[in-house]
Amino acid sequence: MSSGSNAPRRTIEPIDPVPTPNVQRDIRRLEDLAALRVSLEHEAVDRARREREARESAARVERAAREAAEQAKREANVFRDAVGEVEPLKVAARVQHPRDRPAPIAHQHRRDEAAALAESISDELESDVVLDADEDASWRREGIAPDVIRKLRRAHWIVQSELDLHGARVGEAREMLGDYLRDSIKHCLRCVRVVHGKGHGSIGKQPVLKGKVRGWLMQKDEVLAFCQARECDGGGGALIVLLRPC
Repeated sequence: MSSGSNAPRRTIEPIDPVPTPNVQRDIRRLEDLAALRVSLEHEAVDRARREREARESAARVERAAREAAEQAKREANVFRDAVGEVEPLKVAARVQHPRDRPAPIAHQHRRDEAAALAESISDELESDVVLDADEDASWRREGIAPDVIRKLRRAHWIVQSELDLHGARVGEAREMLGDYLRDSIKHCLRCVRVVHGKGHGSIGKQPVLKGKVRGWLMQKDEVLAFCQARECDGGGGALIVLLRPC
């Protein structure tokens, strides 16, 4: 028997298949890189899709604008062809002259005018003598057509302003009426209402201003006609006055 036959036998241990920690870390890194690659590929696809859609949208907008321009050009040509050759009108040169501002009126001048106006109106004229003998007392200046009174009663002219003399004494009312007529003519008013009241608050319940206001109005050249107001506009306590045009 050989010497080698008595030697002890060695067994070979199997290799453990479990990788070392370093190998596991490398595997995870490879997997992360693969996932990152997939994510980047998806982002690139999405970005390419958005860019393609943006280009298509811009192309549609440009195409629509081009078609609109071509349509407008065709329509302009249709109008031009229908009208034919035209020639601009010859307009004469015009000069725009600046308007002069009205000169200011001194306060003293206004007071002098008011004083002269108050003195020019007399209380001695009895208006009942010259008023028409109808239920609605009226008056028109000589030369004024009779239908003016009818138009006044039917509100043919719109009442543009009003003077209320309630509570005013005779002297105050006369001055107020003079100032009011002057300002109305200055502002080119045609139809105004003068409220003198019905005299319910006067002594003896007799209207003091009613006859005087009518007499004052008849003395003013600015007044063309007047009539008693309708009930809705004051009735027997007011007059509708037509003024001359400015």
